[in-house]
Amino acid sequence: MRFARHWTQQGPRLAVLDTEDHLVDLPGPGGLPDLLAEEGRLADAATTALRTRRSVTPLATAELMAPLDPPTVRDFSTFPEHTAGIVKTLDPAGGIPPEFWEIPTFYFSNPYATIGPNDDVPVPPGAKRFDYELEVAAVVGAPGRDLSVEDATSHIAGFVVMNDFSARDVQFHEMRMRLGPAKGKDTATALGAFFVTADELAERRSGASFDLTMEVRVNGELLGSDRLDNMAWSFEALAAYASRGTWIRPGDLLGSGTCQGGCLAEMWGRHGYDFHRPLQPGDTVTTSVDLLGGTQNRVIAGAEPHVIQPWSQP
Repeated sequence: MRFARHWTQQGPRLAVLDTEDHLVDLPGPGGLPDLLAEEGRLADAATTALRTRRSVTPLATAELMAPLDPPTVRDFSTFPEHTAGIVKTLDPAGGIPPEFWEIPTFYFSNPYATIGPNDDVPVPPGAKRFDYELEVAAVVGAPGRDLSVEDATSHIAGFVVMNDFSARDVQFHEMRMRLGPAKGKDTATALGAFFVTADELAERRSGASFDLTMEVRVNGELLGSDRLDNMAWSFEALAAYASRGTWIRPGDLLGSGTCQGGCLAEMWGRHGYDFHRPLQPGDTVTTSVDLLGGTQNRVIAGAEPHVIQPWSQP
């Protein structure tokens, strides 16, 4: 099944997509994390909605929102060729660090930065090298702790397209402190229109992931493409690692990390900064992934940064 959230006169409503591209609102209140928290509740609500069809909206006219407000966002690094390109941005002679093959590393991103598939994206304050990142995120269904990779399969409810917009100059500046990215990733993370249940992808299983083509365009120009099954770590491995020593809960996002060719920073590392200029107000970034849908976001001017200084310094 495919689910989307749209704005109505009664506020945000979660809906199931029917075979004729109509959104059929689910009965009662509750967002996607709430419905995932009780096994079978989401499927039952969708079945009831499709049978009664009390509120139906053509997809073409719906005001689409992000399909969920995730409680947490963990963004991993699973595509080795992307990692190799990013390393070259900072060290032209560098290669994939050995730790890439030891742990599926991640950083926590900001759930408050979640935006919809067609929302405008402001340039982060002070950013000069604004970038996109084409990814797919797994959505946690059942809660779990200290899961094995095998057990984690039943804890992944479905998938969404994710575009992790990134202020590269801000990111690389702050990471000189030997901590993960923070403000460089803090302004906007666009989610695709649809939450697609895991069973919809079963026939496309391939290697660690799924045989799905991923593409990203800026102002209509194709700048990057890859396949999701080029991941070196499976989504089950991401869920298992995320749950190590703690809980993962319904609605948590586990990002795949950027695919090969899925961001400008990687391409700058491979081909130099002349490959393509950073994103600017007026640009439109479009992502697409087979079966999952995509995003289309327009970049707009953002706020100017306020001056912040230390209380004292040497």
